[in-house]
Amino acid sequence: MLIVRNLTKYYRTVQALDNVSFSVADGEIVGLLGPNGAGKTTTLRAITGIIKLTEGEVEIDGFSLAKDEQEVKRRLAYVPEVPNPFEMLTVIEHIRFIAMAYNTMSGFDERSERLLHRFDLYERRNDLVLTLSKGMKQKLAIICAFIHDARTILFDEPLIGIDPKGARELKDMIIEAKENGCSVLISTHMLDTAERLCDRIIILRSGQKIAEGTLAELQERARLTQDATLEDMFLTLTAEGSASESTGLPGL
Repeated sequence: MLIVRNLTKYYRTVQALDNVSFSVADGEIVGLLGPNGAGKTTTLRAITGIIKLTEGEVEIDGFSLAKDEQEVKRRLAYVPEVPNPFEMLTVIEHIRFIAMAYNTMSGFDERSERLLHRFDLYERRNDLVLTLSKGMKQKLAIICAFIHDARTILFDEPLIGIDPKGARELKDMIIEAKENGCSVLISTHMLDTAERLCDRIIILRSGQKIAEGTLAELQERARLTQDATLEDMFLTLTAEGSASESTGLPGL
């Protein structure tokens, strides 16, 4: 289970996150939505420990990022929006390196072959990562996220740049991860995908959490009818947040 409490992050005088708290249960997929600059990527990078929080706490399976960083990262996988792989390794060398880093080499050959086939990279396994297209590098990052036994998986716009077959495979694997008891957090602008995949939705605006809940709960929060889409809810709730800021009223 992933728990984040009171995440606050300043970049000098700019506040990127303002006291954000939420949790993702075992066997749950949660969507993290918001306009550009809302703090979604900062939230994911804070959870992984890539950036240092100004205030707040992150826990995975009862381990604190501040006190037990190695145990937290052992249970965590992260697929960034823009992967930065080791380009002078071959594809299979890169995947093997990640498995070795997490000490999960048992059954590596079978797992890696299966994943390479699922994402159409098997024929490129001995090619340098440098030669891969952007979409292929994204697929490689996804394979690396699933090559070890992560219990919490974070995705930042994972479907951008991936071909339709790869996107279908990723969505299937996210559902499989949920069925295996993993906690999955997905930041995305693809609201239709979030609507189909996610059990709950969190909406950020200007570094603050302005809404959270199931689709039915968000419909009620936005005072919309049952046939309203997630796009309808998102636009209504983020517009309310904008109105509160512009009038000086308390945020949602």
